[in-house]
Amino acid sequence: MEEEDIYKTIREPSPEILFKDRKSKFFGYAFPISSEEDVKPIIESLRKKHHTANHVCYAWQLGKKTHTYRTNDDGEPNNSAGMPIYGQIQSFGVTNVLIAVARVFGGTKLGVGGLIQAYRAAAQMALENAPIIEKTIESEFQLHFDYPAMDKVMRCIKQKGIKIVSQQMELKCSLLISVRKSQAAQTKQIFEEMQNVVIQSKD
Repeated sequence: MEEEDIYKTIREPSPEILFKDRKSKFFGYAFPISSEEDVKPIIESLRKKHHTANHVCYAWQLGKKTHTYRTNDDGEPNNSAGMPIYGQIQSFGVTNVLIAVARVFGGTKLGVGGLIQAYRAAAQMALENAPIIEKTIESEFQLHFDYPAMDKVMRCIKQKGIKIVSQQMELKCSLLISVRKSQAAQTKQIFEEMQNVVIQSKD
């Protein structure tokens, strides 16, 4: 069985969407993120943008093979906002993504069921409007070899379509290469069998 080496994420932030329920307005957004540190500034900027919003609730997920996630109800009843938002992240199968929904209260209480539905709908609309893309999980290796081995190394890299991330070419050469995770074991073996070439995994 080939190792799964593809994950889905979004290419760029979605346009703002608006879901209304009994005069309450739910503004939904999807953002690509690469670390937990990305979350706070985005949420703060949404609070500034929607300064009349009573709640800015969100959920995020990070990771390619194993996932970490957080949900935040921001003062709404427990699990009535963050979890329904997170449910949409799961249902679209995306990662490295933050979904935020700012709610401007319209004077009528929606009840927990109404809130769950509204936050879910706003999160779903945000993701439907986000450009979802597939990316491959890469494995990186460091190659070390002496200058005379350069030709055979470069020939192999060209034949196999291997990506060079960075290189240092002197008497002692060093290459950082990147391949799809599913091809990592095979690539490692090829270079291990080459004389005068040392390969180290960077993962």
